[in-house]
Amino acid sequence: MSEPDKTHRPIRSFVLRQGRLTKGQQRAFDQFWPRFGIEYRGQPLDLPEIFGNDHPVCMEIGFGNGASLAAMAAAHPDTNYLGVEVHGPGVGHLLLEIGERQLENVRIIRHDAIEVLQNGLAPDSLQGLFLFFPDPWHKKRHHKRRILNPRFVELAARALRPGGFFHAATDWEHYAEQMMEVLSTASDLFENSAGKGLSTPRPEYRPLTKFEQRGQRLGHGVWDLLFTRRRS
Repeated sequence: MSEPDKTHRPIRSFVLRQGRLTKGQQRAFDQFWPRFGIEYRGQPLDLPEIFGNDHPVCMEIGFGNGASLAAMAAAHPDTNYLGVEVHGPGVGHLLLEIGERQLENVRIIRHDAIEVLQNGLAPDSLQGLFLFFPDPWHKKRHHKRRILNPRFVELAARALRPGGFFHAATDWEHYAEQMMEVLSTASDLFENSAGKGLSTPRPEYRPLTKFEQRGQRLGHGVWDLLFTRRRS
């Protein structure tokens, strides 16, 4: 008798905590998801068709409650923003922001970001990729769950246009050091915009979150890493 096939599930960089939608979030889902939500189908998206124009596209992975993404989209109407998030209340909150701000340049995918990068985007389709305050998985035994690893960097480089950028931010110094090491090792794919081994001051386009402001008052550090996709 032959051995049964064994399916190995990939290590997830997130824990699925659905939470309950508020009444407002549920109304936002009902009203706005059909227009601004994108169903993941495991094949490359036609971004110009989805957005109705050929403006450059930036994608944020794990946008939380969507406040930063909505603020960037409102400030830069000539850039399209694709948000990827698995948690329902966060998606609902961003849909509320889309409605209140009357944003037309945002679309949302509710799916695993790694699978979106791998199968949902054509090569060279993004101008920018954001990873703001990902789960640090601070316990050593959980470090393998951190989303930024060599495979992620390869997928990010594939999705970004030459000259495009990858911007990560974290308030965990050890994670910042690991990010720097992984990205610097991929020097054939990315170049550090601030110089070798250096973080960059927070770019003006990245909104300062309430959580970050509270951390600054307590003396906590934040590290922004900005890398450019090499052209050759």
